[in-house]
Amino acid sequence: MSQIETDLIHSGEAFNETRSVVPPIYQTATYFADSNPDDFLKAGTEARYPYFYQRHGNPVSSQTAELIAKLEGKEAALLTATGMAAISTAVLSVVRAGDHVVAQLSHYSAASILLKELLPQFGIDVSYFDQQDITSLDAVLRDNTRLIYLETPSNPNLAITDLAYVANLAKARGIVTICDNTFASPINQRPGDHGIDVVVHSATKYLGGHSDLTAGVICGTEEMVNQAWKKLLSLGGSLAPFDAWLLLRGLRTLSLRVKQINENALALAQWFEKHPLIKRVLYCGLPSHPQYALAKRQMNGYTGMLCVEVVGKDEQEQFERAQLVLNNLRIFANAASLGGVESLAVHPASMWGLHHSPEQKLKAGINDGMLRISVGIEHIDDLVGDFEQALG
Repeated sequence: MSQIETDLIHSGEAFNETRSVVPPIYQTATYFADSNPDDFLKAGTEARYPYFYQRHGNPVSSQTAELIAKLEGKEAALLTATGMAAISTAVLSVVRAGDHVVAQLSHYSAASILLKELLPQFGIDVSYFDQQDITSLDAVLRDNTRLIYLETPSNPNLAITDLAYVANLAKARGIVTICDNTFASPINQRPGDHGIDVVVHSATKYLGGHSDLTAGVICGTEEMVNQAWKKLLSLGGSLAPFDAWLLLRGLRTLSLRVKQINENALALAQWFEKHPLIKRVLYCGLPSHPQYALAKRQMNGYTGMLCVEVVGKDEQEQFERAQLVLNNLRIFANAASLGGVESLAVHPASMWGLHHSPEQKLKAGINDGMLRISVGIEHIDDLVGDFEQALG
């Protein structure tokens, strides 16, 4: 069995039917039909067939999906146009009117909108539990609970969910589990190894790694992924050929990038802990993280995401100081997204303000003095130096 670094270069090569070392971009919407009508029928009806029509499949998408499925230890994978297309397609492939869904208190904001606003429109109830108090999950389960939706580490407060606990509880009751693994990446964590049924990603982030595409992916059994593919035909969120090619190119260096990012993030987090103007640091790889023991148990690395809270006599002063730090940064760009080779810093309370009430922000652990940081692959001395001058 080959190692992950080798898989990243060579998995899925069977879908490249040319003599090109680099897979070609199949920039076409449709394909010539075979003269045999049975072959054409197969092409039009077989799930994820790569040579029929772009919305059905594409050779580069097939190669990329096979690689990501292998990374996550799943049978199959399906690429989508965005991370939210992956999340919504996966969820809608599992639930129907009358079902009950359980989700965490803290989620990516767009996923929260899906759970709080869209699903109830289809007659699907949603309840919530505190992922940092895992036994609180038991109390919200019902006889009609069909799905438990997870995200760990969570965005933006880096709360950890005990995947094995959830998976064991769900399997005993016949409940499907879906986990968003975007923050960790399969280099740092494989939810399927802990019993989770379906893994989704915003491939825009670590998998692509260069902030030049939007994409999503759903990983699971062949049966589940084929169900999601059928749903995606109606929802229309297929990934364009060029973006699939960019994603495959980005994946080649995933292991190298994530290892460097992990190293940088830990060093920066340790530096923050000693700084007098930083009130709190949230990073899964620090012993001070309230769920460090759990993170250490179920993660291989601790990702490049961390949050810091600046000091201040009240939240208004914290807010003003956080904005000042953002404005003073020179290497860390104030831009949405994460997981690229470049370092970014954002103010979560501003990003989540449209979607969350003050009470919801408090429950999600979002403070007005908080900065969410995505650490890149720059030299650590320059990253530390940038915050040193910005805080100064």
